Amino acid sequence: MGDHKEQPLRVGAAVRRRRRALELTLAVVAERSGLSVPFLSQIENERARPSRSSLEKVADALRTTAVELLAAADPACSVDVVHAEGPEPDYAPRVRSLVRGHHQMHAQEFTGDHDAGREFQYRNDQLMYVADGAVDVEAEGRAYRLGRGDTLYLTGGVRHRWRATVADTRVVVVAVAEHIEAVRDRPRR
Repeated sequence: MGDHKEQPLRVGAAVRRRRRALELTLAVVAERSGLSVPFLSQIENERARPSRSSLEKVADALRTTAVELLAAADPACSVDVVHAEGPEPDYAPRVRSLVRGHHQMHAQEFTGDHDAGREFQYRNDQLMYVADGAVDVEAEGRAYRLGRGDTLYLTGGVRHRWRATVADTRVVVVAVAEHIEAVRDRPRR
């Protein structure tokens, strides 16, 4: 019914569309991502399914996110259930998409730590909610400490990075999807 668990996500066409929209060759994407041209070709032709890590590399090379590539790959539906997955080992940080399809928002759940050195900047607004644990966030040169139940709202264009400060931290990030033009032109100072 509304459960799309039996339908595998096919990201190849989304990768190809994005690459062509940017007028990039497979060779350029390979150089930027560190992946081989044959592997990228297999992804685009649905003959290979990239790991989460490989998909992140492709997304970075295409100046987008893995969430956006997955969203562009899955047909939109009006009702969809994303079931919780089984327990992961404590040492394995993970990211889980909470919304599938090409929608006006996307949401991810981060469990454990992640690359604290990675800086994020989304075109549209974003809300960060700490479901469990605690995080330190650096945004626009200021530091924020968030605990369980706290939220942080970031307007589009704000550069930020964050890190979990407690084991088994769970953070939910909800944002207006990047394919939506939600950012107003802001006057430059």
